[in-house]
Amino acid sequence: MTRMTPFASPLLLGFDAMEKTLERLAKANEGYPPYNIERIRSGIADGHEKLRITLAVAGFSEDELDVTTEENQLVIRGRQIEQPERDYLHRGIAARQFQRVFMLADGMEVSSALLKNGLLSVDLVRPEPQRVVRKINISVSD
Repeated sequence: MTRMTPFASPLLLGFDAMEKTLERLAKANEGYPPYNIERIRSGIADGHEKLRITLAVAGFSEDELDVTTEENQLVIRGRQIEQPERDYLHRGIAARQFQRVFMLADGMEVSSALLKNGLLSVDLVRPEPQRVVRKINISVSD
């Protein structure tokens, strides 16, 4: 049985990477750590779209967090270092490692990352794409 996908149309050429991305996103559905995504209004006036991703990373220090970009993915990892000198009577703050992956559109760039009051904010910017019209010469063979 052949599986039909939305990108199987012969008019949609080169969208197989997008189809794989959508499948990957459908599988990644973990809710830790919680996050917000917001549009920064001041960025629209200068021709750049600005977004901010904020993750709740209570208990993580700067050394225990890693923010990287790999291809068109923003990857945020956290791994707390166990402190053997602590003797917890109750441990309600999660200390598990995590990895959050956000798919970025073409042209999106990470401009900064800030850790403050247990919140990690990652700012993204997408410059306005320049429209390019290119004339393709048609060659005639004899």
